Amino acid sequence: MGLARYVVLRVVWAAVVSLVIVTATFVLMAAAPNPAIQEAATQAALEGGDPQQAVERERELRGLDEPLHVRYLDFLTSIYTLEWGWSDHRSQPVTEALVEGLYYTAQYSIPWTVLTVLIGPLVGVYSAANMYSWRDHAATAFAFFGYAIPNFFFGIVLLLLFGVWLDWIPVVYRTDVAVFSLENARQLALPVFVLVTGSIGAVMRVSRNESAEFRDATFMKTAKAKGVSPFRAYAYHVMRPTLVPLSTTLVSQLLAIFLGSSLLVEVVFGIPGLGRLTFEALVAQDTNLVLGATFVFTFVAVIGNLLEDIAFSVLDPRISYDDR
Repeated sequence: MGLARYVVLRVVWAAVVSLVIVTATFVLMAAAPNPAIQEAATQAALEGGDPQQAVERERELRGLDEPLHVRYLDFLTSIYTLEWGWSDHRSQPVTEALVEGLYYTAQYSIPWTVLTVLIGPLVGVYSAANMYSWRDHAATAFAFFGYAIPNFFFGIVLLLLFGVWLDWIPVVYRTDVAVFSLENARQLALPVFVLVTGSIGAVMRVSRNESAEFRDATFMKTAKAKGVSPFRAYAYHVMRPTLVPLSTTLVSQLLAIFLGSSLLVEVVFGIPGLGRLTFEALVAQDTNLVLGATFVFTFVAVIGNLLEDIAFSVLDPRISYDDR
């Protein structure tokens, strides 16, 4: 089996996984009691009406009187056609609310991801090239610091220092500034820095450990004997085999921070992104919006793992696809 067929099978498997997750969500929603129906029955009882008739009327209005398989097909159609219902908390369609939140999340997520992918492996390889020197110890200390300190606490400390005391950055996030402007870069500098320091630690440590295995390899000795510069030797002969196991760490680390820490960072810095949107929907008990945000995070995780498998296969030509 070639690479192309393997990629196609992985794409099909990702679609199956997303279908299983959507189906499990439908089963849980069908089994859980609907608060709107219970509220209608309570309201009818308080007004002296028939609670059972109120329940039947509410079920009919919401389509819950249909057979289970019909409701399941309607649910699948609405999910994959992006008709995710109405958000009572935002007074707008769920898809529009999620697109608005994703717009602000992307403004710091894209530079954060780019900086992590570029800086993490480079610092790790540089640390391995200068192993047990003061440069190695400094890079290791920085990595452990970012890995250990909680992102939300670090964000609060930086916001107090640079926003309140030094007044270098705005304390309140402004949505009326242009995306590609100096003012927007100022107010996004701290969130990006907090996320980069939180994600670069694991990436740097893995790249350092993997690079250390190749620094005394035979091909490195041969390259040095031919007069290849250390920079070229590490860039061409160490970086690529290091990226094979590092691709797994990169995807898992970035997904973990995107799905978890980004919510806390958005709450701390007041960014109206996807994480804060989900938090406010949970507080307001906006079921449709919470469900839509959950699907977004789920699909991001599925696509991220798909890209991880493809990158792993492309970077390592030794992989055999016959047993996959």
